[in-house]
Amino acid sequence: MIGMLNIQRSADEGVAFFLSGRIEIDDVPELERLLSLEASGEALVLDLGNVTLISRDAVKFLTRCEEDGIKLKSCPAYIREWIDAEKGPNGPRT
Repeated sequence: MIGMLNIQRSADEGVAFFLSGRIEIDDVPELERLLSLEASGEALVLDLGNVTLISRDAVKFLTRCEEDGIKLKSCPAYIREWIDAEKGPNGPRT
């Protein structure tokens, strides 16, 4: 199905989730669930190199992930700018 989010997991050095497609509001709970299943203290990475579209709620989720120490890898420039804007000069917007 076109426009759907695909998630692949790799556990070489730490745990990486490779995301591709669109990240919509309905995808956030599943991503939160997958991350919560990983061992505490495990190095987590979200690879965003193949993300084509993202919702504002997904940007807020990624902002929280980064603040919780999850690395965002291969983050497209427009998503990085949106996350930085969400953080603002004094932290995340509410």
